[in-house]
Amino acid sequence: MGEGTVNQNSPNFDLSKAKKSKDGFWRDSNNSLLKVSASDIERHSYCPVSWELAKKGKGGKGESIEMGKTKHAQIHQKVTDFKSKQILFKRQMIIWTWWFTVIIAIVIDSIAFMMIDDVLLYPKDMARYLAMWSLTVLAAGITTIYIPWRKWFGLNENLRNEKNKLIEETRIIEPEWEPKDFEGGWFEAGKVEISLLFAAMLLGLHSIALNAAENRMQAGFILIILAMVWTLAASWQLQKALISENESELARKDVGLEPGSKVAYSDDEDTAGLLIDKQTGIRGRPDQIVVIDGEFIPIEQKTGRIPKRPHTSHRRQLLAYIHLVEINTKRNTPYGILQYGKENIHQITWDDAAKSELFDEVQEIQRLMVEGGAKRNHQRVGKCQNCSRKYACNESLA
Repeated sequence: MGEGTVNQNSPNFDLSKAKKSKDGFWRDSNNSLLKVSASDIERHSYCPVSWELAKKGKGGKGESIEMGKTKHAQIHQKVTDFKSKQILFKRQMIIWTWWFTVIIAIVIDSIAFMMIDDVLLYPKDMARYLAMWSLTVLAAGITTIYIPWRKWFGLNENLRNEKNKLIEETRIIEPEWEPKDFEGGWFEAGKVEISLLFAAMLLGLHSIALNAAENRMQAGFILIILAMVWTLAASWQLQKALISENESELARKDVGLEPGSKVAYSDDEDTAGLLIDKQTGIRGRPDQIVVIDGEFIPIEQKTGRIPKRPHTSHRRQLLAYIHLVEINTKRNTPYGILQYGKENIHQITWDDAAKSELFDEVQEIQRLMVEGGAKRNHQRVGKCQNCSRKYACNESLA
């Protein structure tokens, strides 16, 4: 949805000299592939004449067209809200995990302090050592955040860089945690930084507890009190996380996504990136791409009347999106989802037969771009009556 029909009539294209290549796809005089959008595939499958009229600039007319645009915008907003709530829940759970880890560390250390021998280890002396270590580790953590040490050691080619490259090329995945190209990073590329800061915090807390203690029993008692206070704070954070999870789940159900889905991309028809296959000429923007069980799955939302079974034109359009997602993510995409409303959901398998069907359709569209001669592919009066371009069609049965 949203990629429109590719204009091959501009001066940049010489269709009169385009030829079919050995791989079956058509290329112009500059050896550039003829571009076919997923919307082209949907229109051509519905009716080649309707596709040809769209190619000539005859736009669709009717209330259903405007209603579809409005509903798609509403769906995009709901998906965006779900993604925001999902990210908020993840962040709050990570914060709670850190806080809970602090509690465990403090409890363990309080038990250890109660069992140490005052003759061998004095709390005041240990507090000074811990304070020095805390400041040293804190300085190291801040330094690793602000200097490009990964570049110095040749560690730039990591998961964060690969993700940034994917964002730059296709915008299929949007940054969730920190700005793109951030040198430090907090998660995939920031384990060193967060570990140093976390260690500095723990060492500092222990130093404070020991410095206020006159003996090992008092030090252990202070640490236990500190753990109790931290537990209250962690409980408050957990409550916030659970509220966010509930809001995220309600938003997921409102959109109609499967449980466990993570939104990686949503098309708003204005700013979403265009996915391109440079080997076939196929391009397009899926309505959504979600991550299910580690797989990138495209979703195509249809807002019209709910059919008894998926329309061929809709299924082929989704096949184009499956192919584009697979090519751009460089990972196998086993299926796509065709969704009519919240409840009517169809899983379209991506296999060799589906791939052959898609490529045959693309090659036929490219042939018609060069040779022309599109003909109506049906004898159904009702189909012509529902066509948004019947006003300009000489072959309409309506």
